[in-house]
Amino acid sequence: MTNDVESKAKIEAALYVSGRPLTAEELAKAAELTSKRKAVALARSLMQFYNSPERAIQIVEYSGSRFAMQLKPQYSKVAKRFSMKPLLSQSTLKTLSYIAFFQPITSQDLVEKRGPQAYQHIRQLEQMGFIEGEPSGKTKVYRTTTTFSEYFGLSSDPEQLKKELQSKGVKLL
Repeated sequence: MTNDVESKAKIEAALYVSGRPLTAEELAKAAELTSKRKAVALARSLMQFYNSPERAIQIVEYSGSRFAMQLKPQYSKVAKRFSMKPLLSQSTLKTLSYIAFFQPITSQDLVEKRGPQAYQHIRQLEQMGFIEGEPSGKTKVYRTTTTFSEYFGLSSDPEQLKKELQSKGVKLL
């Protein structure tokens, strides 16, 4: 294999397993390149290959030269039937939906609506980078992150996000 082919394959492998957007620096490291510019060029070359209409997988470039490999939305239903294990339990996903819809929301309000298990959900969601909290008196106020928006293909604007969740029929209780 030529160096570019090998480097491109390493970038493809990193994008495939990461489950999140990777920076140009991370792609260069994966491909064992010293040039971030070269890593970005190779990632964009992969994008051209994957983003053709006959493929179910796509590579998306986000601001700041970050790239992610993901399933095209129109194929999520068929893929869901074959997935091994959901990323989040139903109850954790409901808590995340609740945060997304009512953000900014305090942990106290969240526990009142979702029950004491919400504390465990919050910890998991923070670890995954889907939410962030900032202290507000004796409690914390939670919001979704850009990681959440990018992962689920939703808007990062809270008002637009509410509309998207409503249009998808997300049930909060």
